[in-house]
Amino acid sequence: MSDPAGIIKHVFDVIAAIAEGARMAAQGEGRRLAGIAELVRERCGDQEHAWWACDDWDAAAAEVSAILGVTHGRASAQMNLALSLRDRLPRVNALLMAGTVSYRVCEAIANRTDLIGDKAILGLVDRAIAEHVVSWGPMSNLALQRAIDFWVDRYDPAAVRRSQAQARDREIGIGIRDARGGVAEIWGRLHLTDAAVLDRQLTAMAHGVCQDDPRTIGQRRADAMGALAAGSDRLACTCGSPDCVAVEPDGRAASVVVHIVADAEVGDSEPGPAMPDERPARGVMTGNRGIVPAPLLAELIKAGATVRRLRRPGDEPEPGYRPSTALDEFVRMRDMTCRFPHCDKPAEFCDVDHTIPWPWGPTHASNLACVCRKHHLLKTFWAGWRDRQHPDGTIVWTSPTGHTYTTQPGSRLLIPRWNVTTATLPAPAAQPPPTIGIMMPTRRKTRAAQRASRIAAERTLNDTHVAERNRPPPF
Repeated sequence: MSDPAGIIKHVFDVIAAIAEGARMAAQGEGRRLAGIAELVRERCGDQEHAWWACDDWDAAAAEVSAILGVTHGRASAQMNLALSLRDRLPRVNALLMAGTVSYRVCEAIANRTDLIGDKAILGLVDRAIAEHVVSWGPMSNLALQRAIDFWVDRYDPAAVRRSQAQARDREIGIGIRDARGGVAEIWGRLHLTDAAVLDRQLTAMAHGVCQDDPRTIGQRRADAMGALAAGSDRLACTCGSPDCVAVEPDGRAASVVVHIVADAEVGDSEPGPAMPDERPARGVMTGNRGIVPAPLLAELIKAGATVRRLRRPGDEPEPGYRPSTALDEFVRMRDMTCRFPHCDKPAEFCDVDHTIPWPWGPTHASNLACVCRKHHLLKTFWAGWRDRQHPDGTIVWTSPTGHTYTTQPGSRLLIPRWNVTTATLPAPAAQPPPTIGIMMPTRRKTRAAQRASRIAAERTLNDTHVAERNRPPPF
């Protein structure tokens, strides 16, 4: 028989190990955030760059993003949190460094106290929360927010984050990044009158097809939303009958471009006989838009989607600065997203950049890559970032500190059989000179001014709530 006492002791030891791991993880997060705060102190604050579209904050965020393996936006959020804990909430920060409270709790505290501008009041809130947070025990996210808001409301009622819900009163979200099976979620809030009009229009379009249409009413309403977005006020029937009066295309496929990638056209040799286990190449949408299932792809093509055959470019460079349409499409389909480390900006919204600046580097697929505008500006105007491109599309980035990051074309994951290797280019005859005569785009407001405006706007919205709450009761 097993020993109950031994089992209990073992479980106790395991739980204790988990608790110790959590404490050490919190300490590690504290050290990581302290390092980020120090990087911000060293790299940011130069007023000369405050008006740059890609300012010193963006430059620092690029380094944080690359080393942590997160997106630029997530890196920027980490920088804000690091500064908030170090400069605004030192007592809460000390608890994180000791492993007493978790990263999740500290992140919530920093967020919920963000509107407090008075240093004396902020000090009172920091002290009060630090004294009580350990006794709060395990809490849900909502309960944690309420506990923090209690102390914010006590010392600075206008700083409670009430207005977040008001600011998000109307919005539309589309979950393209989380799409599965060719279907994406959509959610949002509209004015009641707008919602009523939309509801009536979708229902009318859904009933505009014949009775033999195989789709449910819900599916037809969903398809009608796509037709509306394409500029149509009618929905095409899918009954398949040539005599149906409602089968004319509704425009949904008109904005879709289907690129055909065939191994026989991109390989280095003539294809052999097809093997039984071979499958045709998948239909893929650019960037992080996901994979389109074959049946949906067939429907789009049948409904009039543009079909283009994608061919691998030749060995000779193109003569001008701007790539041809064919070369541009090849590079975007090869890369899928921005090629900067951990950036997921879809290629369709990126610049096609010369890795070695033109005319020192040719307009050729082996010297072209998709880079989003922010990282394009970073590479052009901030010294220290270098990229080296290989014929197979691999790019090795070197940061100002000498760290290297290797990125692969997105097509390598989605279409692994597609050979995207292009010609090996000779080394440039001369090194390109430093950036001269090109001006960095500027901002309308500095980052600090934007933050101040946002906080002032939220506090103004809160003032109305506070005044209403404090109004004396009628007698």
